[in-house]
Amino acid sequence: MGSETQSEREQEMEGMYPLGVIAASVLAFLLLVGIHGRWAKGRKVTGKKSFDTVAVGFGGVDVIIIGAGVTGSALAYALGKDGRRVHVIERDLAEPDKIVGEILQPGGCQNLFELGLDDCVDEIDAQRVLGYVLYKDGRSAKLSIPLEKYRVNVAGRGFHHGRFIQRLREKAASLSSVQLKQGTVASLIKEDGIVKGVVYKTKSGKESKAFAPLTIVCDGCFSNLRHTLCSSVVDVPSYFVGLLLEDCQLPFPNHAHTILADPSVVLFFSISSTEIRCMVDVPGQKVPSIANGEMEMYLKTIVAPQVPSELHDAFVGAIDKGNIRTMPCKSMPADAHLTPGVLLMGDAFNMRHPITGGGMTVGLSDVIVLRNLLRPLHDLHDAAALCKYLESFYILRKPVASTLNLLADAFYKLFGASPDEARKKLGQAYFDCLSLGGGFSSDAAALIGGIDASPLHLVLHFFVAVTLAVGHLLLPIPSVGRLRSSARLISAAAGIILPLMKAEGVRQMFFPATFPAYYRAPPAQLKR
Repeated sequence: MGSETQSEREQEMEGMYPLGVIAASVLAFLLLVGIHGRWAKGRKVTGKKSFDTVAVGFGGVDVIIIGAGVTGSALAYALGKDGRRVHVIERDLAEPDKIVGEILQPGGCQNLFELGLDDCVDEIDAQRVLGYVLYKDGRSAKLSIPLEKYRVNVAGRGFHHGRFIQRLREKAASLSSVQLKQGTVASLIKEDGIVKGVVYKTKSGKESKAFAPLTIVCDGCFSNLRHTLCSSVVDVPSYFVGLLLEDCQLPFPNHAHTILADPSVVLFFSISSTEIRCMVDVPGQKVPSIANGEMEMYLKTIVAPQVPSELHDAFVGAIDKGNIRTMPCKSMPADAHLTPGVLLMGDAFNMRHPITGGGMTVGLSDVIVLRNLLRPLHDLHDAAALCKYLESFYILRKPVASTLNLLADAFYKLFGASPDEARKKLGQAYFDCLSLGGGFSSDAAALIGGIDASPLHLVLHFFVAVTLAVGHLLLPIPSVGRLRSSARLISAAAGIILPLMKAEGVRQMFFPATFPAYYRAPPAQLKR
């Protein structure tokens, strides 16, 4: 194997791809059938909860939305367009200046089109994203997003987060049924276990109350209301260090670039016609100090030598300018705790590692799911009936959310910092598969781009990569050493994908039709 040429190796792996697909399909089917069988066997029947409805005045508002970020603003527009009277309370209505939410994948752009918000990426100098380029050990793999079936504008977008947010807010505020107000929500108002509204402080500091039959909490990753509505634990595996490169060009225009560096990944993508955002992943709970120069030293000595030559000087120049910013990379599985009168959405409800930029796509998809669920309803005041009906939200959101959650966290575990040599070999094998091009790389691009939101397709894609890697290890003659290496690689793959599947919920991902709520129609008293 040591003497084979790169060309022979690629031809060998490419020839194995159809066989890998078949093997992976059989393996995935057997795995899912086994899991579902064990799940159904141990399933317990639980009693249904009932809630008493308390009549209360709601001030003429149908829905209160806490937070006017991507999810909150898009939801306000979607519900307002459907005739709902919406009251949005946002802590700060000034244009945000953050290093988050600066790339919207094609799947998210599709959602914008469906919501009628596609013009929100216009006139903000947004840059199209047509694919991805991965670098590893001096080699590159170019992945083109299969957009042939869609109109050109479905391509992803890179932009300044604040500009995008302001466009969404302006769009929502353009509706007479939507009211945006600056204020900080202190607490939820509850009566007999039902959320009736919120207590908040206005911009002037005056305490006020707002009432509505449905309150939706979208106050982001730093939510101060999350703990009252769910028990999910937020994991912070790493931090992103953000830099802004100016007056330079990416090696491959209109592509997001990912450097699979040591110890972790580095991202580059355009956010305007003259600016490139760089995000350096720093593993662990603590980042080098910016104040005492540790961060500058880390970036120049550890990261800069691994940056492509076309971007090296601009990268070092951005460090010298000193505008270095950090953000925690948070991950939190969705934990559905039904509380009458309130719903949790966006990053307040569910987060995944930002390495694949899927957060806004998930949020906008959730907006579409909720809008469609609420459309048949006229009167939202029966809190108990509405709460039971909205159980379907947690099931219907699963295909998109679980696919992008699983993809992001698996990708980070595959290419992020790890002392596990088997995991590193698995990452190398996956990169080798991507570098072949063809169907495997286009499938990967479709999954990253959010235009393929099938959990089954993602799991099959992962199993194909493992099958190819194992097959390559065993050729030409399976030896004892190669069998051991293959076993370690399979174990590493299982250690990545299975815990993530468990966290997402295997039954919810692959067998949603087994949930009664999935088919539940609107209660008769709530229909128009």
